[in-house]
Amino acid sequence: MSEVNITKTIDARGSYCPGPLMELVKAIKRGQVGDVYELLSSDNGSAKDVPEWVNKMGHELVYCREEGDFWRIAVKKTK
Repeated sequence: MSEVNITKTIDARGSYCPGPLMELVKAIKRGQVGDVYELLSSDNGSAKDVPEWVNKMGHELVYCREEGDFWRIAVKKTK
């Protein structure tokens, strides 16, 4: 896997749906096309909600993986 340059990491561990997704949405709205945002979330719902939102909005899901007791999800702003 090639190295991903993360523009900003959003640590939303300990926050529950829809908190982590809302934090990500806020960051992406402020960002530039091509920026990559990494969300850290301990809420299992994020692993389902974030990819669905990314798909709906037309951004790119870089990865979505479980790491111990939290999820690491990266999204690239494409428009």
